[in-house]
Amino acid sequence: MKTVILCGGFGTRIRDVAEDIPKPMIPVGGVPILWHIMKYYTMFNHRQFVLCLGYKGRTIKDFFLNYDAYVSDFTIKTGDNRGIAFHGVHPETDWEVTMAETGLKAYTGARVRRVARYVEGEDDFFLTYGDGVGDIDLDKLLAFHRSHKKILTVTGVRPPGRFGELEHSDDGRVTGFNEKPQVSAGRISAGFFVCSKRIFDYLDDREELVFEQEPMRKLVSDNQLMMYRHDGFWHPMDTYRDYSYLNGLVENREAPWMPWSKKS
Repeated sequence: MKTVILCGGFGTRIRDVAEDIPKPMIPVGGVPILWHIMKYYTMFNHRQFVLCLGYKGRTIKDFFLNYDAYVSDFTIKTGDNRGIAFHGVHPETDWEVTMAETGLKAYTGARVRRVARYVEGEDDFFLTYGDGVGDIDLDKLLAFHRSHKKILTVTGVRPPGRFGELEHSDDGRVTGFNEKPQVSAGRISAGFFVCSKRIFDYLDDREELVFEQEPMRKLVSDNQLMMYRHDGFWHPMDTYRDYSYLNGLVENREAPWMPWSKKS
């Protein structure tokens, strides 16, 4: 089953971290956050990816064209016997990654529509953003999607708190402080969608088509959108604070989306 990843946005809110690379290529623990997302899907045996490229897409292409060189030791021979020998085997030898140019200024709906040919033959496919990580159980997400037989499933999470939350009495006395609160009511979309192939009936090639607006509203009115509740970890990388937080989790071996690296 294929996974479509939106990688084409301008990432204007995180330019203070990196201006010369697209947001999916911003490193977390020394490798792009895009790699983390793909590695997470691989844990559930999903190894076919379609990357919707746009802003600075060449950087993403270069990363995967030179992937073996980035992650492996190798020996170069020059002259008449020129060649490269890579040493060892890395775990990503069975990835299939399609680079799809979906336009510099296209919005999310148009980008998804423009990769339709790369998911032909699939009854369903995953769709997610290239800038957020979580510990969503993808097997349960897919099972939920197939159980209700609607067109689109979105993963709903409680948004991570951006500010410290003060608990206080009526007279102003502080009774508690939560450094990283979560909203206790209401959910937001974390991405991590599952789409039926019928989703393309709701999309067209207009560059200004935003997946999360007109198409999703029409799906709601047609009773074709369902939410999978996720109460575990999820975090986007929108700001420098997010960048520092996610890198800190990896550095301390506490990243929930990387169970293989957690402290024993």
